[in-house]
Amino acid sequence: MAKTEVILTHNIVNLGGESDQVKVAAGYARNYLFPQGLAIPLTAANKRRLESLKQRRAEREAHDLNTMTELAKSLSKLICVVTVKTGEDGKMFGAVTAGTIADQLKTQFDVALDKRKIHLEHPIRALGEHDVELRLHADVVTKVKVRVDSSTPAPAVVDAAPAAEGRREEHRTEKRGRRTEASPEKSEKVEKAEAGEKRAKGEKPGRSERPARGEKAPRTKSE
Repeated sequence: MAKTEVILTHNIVNLGGESDQVKVAAGYARNYLFPQGLAIPLTAANKRRLESLKQRRAEREAHDLNTMTELAKSLSKLICVVTVKTGEDGKMFGAVTAGTIADQLKTQFDVALDKRKIHLEHPIRALGEHDVELRLHADVVTKVKVRVDSSTPAPAVVDAAPAAEGRREEHRTEKRGRRTEASPEKSEKVEKAEAGEKRAKGEKPGRSERPARGEKAPRTKSE
């Protein structure tokens, strides 16, 4: 296949930038590069345009560098949220890819980023936060935080604390009721004990301390 040498007037991915002299297929140059104004033939007359092309390239690259540097500062402060479906065990259905992240950056922050600049060694397959590397420029590399959330509602958790507290309160009330029921019997025993002590000292018992009809009074030592 015949080759021809051309001077690129625009940046072409995987081929070169402005002012680069490259060899391409003659048909490719004739049918695509020249008609689109992306390159010019390498001639003595066209070589004189190289300086202006180089200057334009330097200006473009400086602008790109500044733009990507500012973009890197902004992206490093953002949290890109990706919502996915999960099973009951919390495992994701599918994975989060560079294309997914690029779509969410556009949707959430209106940032148009080529997915090829998003560097993932492996697709994300776990919920939580992940630091994803962005190669925005040959001299600009940053990271963006990607948080993967589940769209599946979490199972309801029954709070057993109120029920347990109710049972404890019921138990305390029951114990107080038992003590209340037992108190009259205890007071009667106390009164009898006090009456016995008074008789032992020779004191007359009070009305409430006197023995009931048909009940013998306890003997004292003097008797």
